Amino acid sequence: MSYLYHDENIIKSLPEDTVFVFGSNMAGNHADGAAHTALAHFGAMHGVGRGWSGQSYAIPTMNEHLQQMPLSQIQHYVDDFKIYTKNHPKMTYFITSIGCGIAGYKTEEIAPMFKGISHNVIFPSSFRPFVERALPKLTRHFLRTVFTDAVIFSTADEDIINQLDLSESEKSAARIILHTQMYPTDSNGRDRNFEISDILHTLNGQIFEWQNKSEGAMLFGGVILALLELYNINEKDFIDVWQGEREIPAPKAENKARKQSR
Repeated sequence: MSYLYHDENIIKSLPEDTVFVFGSNMAGNHADGAAHTALAHFGAMHGVGRGWSGQSYAIPTMNEHLQQMPLSQIQHYVDDFKIYTKNHPKMTYFITSIGCGIAGYKTEEIAPMFKGISHNVIFPSSFRPFVERALPKLTRHFLRTVFTDAVIFSTADEDIINQLDLSESEKSAARIILHTQMYPTDSNGRDRNFEISDILHTLNGQIFEWQNKSEGAMLFGGVILALLELYNINEKDFIDVWQGEREIPAPKAENKARKQSR
């Protein structure tokens, strides 16, 4: 059974049987991000930094001094939440990308903590590769099939993905990178233009020919950035696979961040 996912847009209401799950600080100071949304719309209370409140559930990712918690401590609170969802099977839990905004962690650091949770949850789409089945290995055929103008700029990407000469797991990977927001900002509102521009500079003339920083080039580069972060690779790895010099195995959950270009 697969999990359900949401597109990570800001929401202000949910069905009565659905709980808004957000990252918090132990002081219960819900001033920004999803915590502020929880306070304004889902019954979160000032001073309550952990657990259920109104139509919300707080998972601490920062301490009472508003400092980032260690991952091991966040895992403890996530484990508590996993027990809670199992013990309340008639409720649905709408999970935001906790720890990936103000707390400063990456999706690949937080999302694997939720593996094995009961299926009465709705995950942010960026968590998908880390809670579902393993991604496929990265091959020349995959890159050259997906990274075309016809696919990247399609207005009906689901239809075109279904028609691609790819395995089901490869199609799933294509959906993930095409649906991962990177430009002009990512799903957490962070400006990724510098990283995308760096990708365009590195790959331009070697594989692709772009007009640097044109709208189309930035959109294309954003999809490449989504792939690099998903597989924890850099631009040189991308070039090697594109040229058929090697293949790259699927990412493991313990990967922490995209490798730096050398």
